[in-house]
Amino acid sequence: MGGTVDKQTHSHGDRELCEPALRLYTEALRRGRINRAELTPAPCLTDMALLYPDPEDDAWLCPVLPSAALAHLLQPITREINERVRLTASLVDSLAPLSAVVAEDPSVSITMLDGHELIDAKVGEAARAATVEILTVQPGFSRERKLMMAGLARSLAAIERGARLRHLYQHPARYSPHIKEYLEQVPADRLEVRTVEQTVERLIIVDRAVAFIPASANRHTALEIRHPALITYLVQVYEVLWAHATPMTERPPTVSPDVPVTSVQSSIARLLVEGTSDEMVARKMGISVRTCRSHIAKLMQALGASSRTHLGALLVQSGLAGSRTPPGSLQGATGLAGSGPN
Repeated sequence: MGGTVDKQTHSHGDRELCEPALRLYTEALRRGRINRAELTPAPCLTDMALLYPDPEDDAWLCPVLPSAALAHLLQPITREINERVRLTASLVDSLAPLSAVVAEDPSVSITMLDGHELIDAKVGEAARAATVEILTVQPGFSRERKLMMAGLARSLAAIERGARLRHLYQHPARYSPHIKEYLEQVPADRLEVRTVEQTVERLIIVDRAVAFIPASANRHTALEIRHPALITYLVQVYEVLWAHATPMTERPPTVSPDVPVTSVQSSIARLLVEGTSDEMVARKMGISVRTCRSHIAKLMQALGASSRTHLGALLVQSGLAGSRTPPGSLQGATGLAGSGPN
């Protein structure tokens, strides 16, 4: 019945054919059969069912046709592949819905933008995709002309796609030549502009889908926000500011018609009575410290004050300081880098 072979000397994968097995299998195919005694070097031939007993003589084995052998050997591999495909599909069905849970994580919907160039690029990308509306808050009294012109191009492109624009500035912006130049070139029926006494720092909301707010006092970092709940909140903040703002076509209200001071000066008066420093007054009003002190000097002249202490008393007596709601948390907001659609 043939000899035996030490399986330890004949070690290879159970789905592999060694060189002796291939040689003997080829010989069996050529001769039509092979003696069992010749198979000692290659027991894998029988292990893989590539040979079957000769019905006429048990001492001999006949070869299975290669095509039939291949189909037989591929069956377990095919079953394994199908099982892995089913396992893959099962994992996809189980884990894919969890991506929605991750999408609801606020940390996934907030991106830190570092550097003016990246901030400008991201704001510009959002503005170029706008089709409904762009809401902006631009603090300060003026901006560089090149920034205004870059914003103008973005605004006009957004308007062509059907978007409407609303811009919120501070009162001193009414006297900025660059802002005037910008407003003259934007269709009035697609743009609304208002000004306020004080405001939060820069805020940009595009199509109520993405917003940009400052992330540092030096204006070098910003947050790109796409979380629906946060967007809704920022829109509500914007609408509150907008409701208390004065349209650009109207003159800002004055506190007391009997005192010859401007609306900016009356705002400065209220801040001074609160004990705010000149530097902080200038920051909140969006003007330079030098301009702020010039307004203070005019207030002293208008009221006949002989000193800053005297001015404080006269401001209270005149009613210019008025009653004022204590500053809220929005007063601590920081500025976004000088970028955006306008």
